[in-house]
Amino acid sequence: MTTIAPAGLHHVTAIAADPRENVAFYTDVLGLRLVKRTVNFDDPGTYHLYYGDASGSPASILTFFPWRDVPTGQVGTGLTTATAFSVPPSSLGWWQNRLSSLGVDADAPVDRDGVEILALRDPHGLVLELVASPGDHRSGWDGAAAIPDEHAVRGLHSVTLTEAVTEPTQRLLTGMLGMSLLEENGDRSRFAMADGEAGALVDVTGSTGRRGVQAGGTVHHIAFRVPDRAMQEDWRRQLASAGLHVTDILDRQYFTSIYFREPGGVLFEIATDTPGFTVDEPLLTLGRTLKLPPWLEPSRAQIERVLPTLEPAEDAGTTP
Repeated sequence: MTTIAPAGLHHVTAIAADPRENVAFYTDVLGLRLVKRTVNFDDPGTYHLYYGDASGSPASILTFFPWRDVPTGQVGTGLTTATAFSVPPSSLGWWQNRLSSLGVDADAPVDRDGVEILALRDPHGLVLELVASPGDHRSGWDGAAAIPDEHAVRGLHSVTLTEAVTEPTQRLLTGMLGMSLLEENGDRSRFAMADGEAGALVDVTGSTGRRGVQAGGTVHHIAFRVPDRAMQEDWRRQLASAGLHVTDILDRQYFTSIYFREPGGVLFEIATDTPGFTVDEPLLTLGRTLKLPPWLEPSRAQIERVLPTLEPAEDAGTTP
C-alpha cells in the first residue's frame, strides 16, 4: 500500500445546464480563463468546458458537462458539496461587492477556523466558495479585463465531501490515499496532500440529511494529480489490489485518468499532469476553437451541428 499522497487536486468536474450561461459566469463573473472547449468523450453531443489559470495548470481547473435540459440536482450526502477557490486575503470584500452588483446568489462572508469564506452559487446552483487564503502565491488568470490582477482567483483551494458516515471515507483518505489529517472541528475534518497548502486540501463533513442527487448544479467527480502515467499505473495496481473497482487508464487527451468511488459514493479520479492543454493548440489561443480527439475528428461536422454556438472565444473572459 502506498504512503505517498497525490500531489494535490487536479480538477473538479461538475454538471451545468445552458453552456452559454456557464461560459458567461465563469469567464465574465469569476474571471477564469476558458482554456479548452471540447466535448464529453463519452457523449460527444455535449460540450466539455475547462476553466482555469492562464495555462490550465493542475489545481486551477474547474470543468463542466453542460446538458441543456438536465434536471436540477439535490445537494446531500454522497456528493462533493462545495468547491472552493483561493483569493488573496484582502480581496474578499471586493468580491462581495462585485457579486452583489452583478446579482449573484451569494452569502455574507463567514469565519471558519480563522479564515474568511464567501459562499456563492453559480447560475445552475453549483455551490462555490471563495477562501481568503494567505500564502497562496499563484497568479491566476490576468486576462479578465473586469478583474484587477490583485483580486484574481488563484486556483482551487479545497473540496468538501458530505457523508452520511464519515469514518470509511476518512480511513480511505489517510490510508490508501496517504493524506494527513490536519484538523478536526465539530463534524468537519480537513485532510492534506503534499504540503497542505491551497489546492491540496479535502474536507469531509458528516450529515444526517438525505442523500444527494447528482444532476444539474452538482459535482460529477473530483480528480487528484500525479505527475505521469507511470505513477498512475502504480496507483491503479494498488487500488485494485485493495479491492476497489478501478477503471482502466483512459485517454482524456490532455491527461490520462483512472476512476473509482470512495466508500460514501463520491467518484474519484487520478489524473496525470501531462501532457497538458497546449498539446493541440498554442497557449496564446487556448479555448478559442472546438478541439476534438483524433478518434472524433471524422465526426466533426455532425458534432458541430448538434452543439450550441458559444460566444466568440477571443472575447470570453475579457468583457469589461
